Amino acid sequence: QVQLVESGGGLVQAGDSLRLSCTASGRAFSGYVMGWFREAPGKEREFVAAISRSGITTNYADSLKGRFTISRDNAKNTVYLQMNSLKPEDTAVYYCAANIASLALTASSSSYGYWGQGTQVTVSS
Repeated sequence: QVQLVESGGGLVQAGDSLRLSCTASGRAFSGYVMGWFREAPGKEREFVAAISRSGITTNYADSLKGRFTISRDNAKNTVYLQMNSLKPEDTAVYYCAANIASLALTASSSSYGYWGQGTQVTVSS
């Protein structure tokens, strides 16, 4: 079992930066792939980024490359999402997720068996 708790969301203005955190417990954190997804009102959940167990390899949604950065600190059991130059269209609930079944940095939400409760990010124009 893996428990995930996100934090760091909030209300910001367009152009601002925000860093989300997700702390895991219950299973050796360095043993699984982590991902971030987001869900905007009226839209399907979409992939944001994923990171390998070591943190060396990452995968991003094409539309977010260059603005968002995923990282992890295995000593702190925490994965981060640094979001820069935020836009109103980045407004969504952001979820972290754990993929314990494979090493693939997949964008498919069905590959992630554990999810946090989500944290709201609202970007005003």
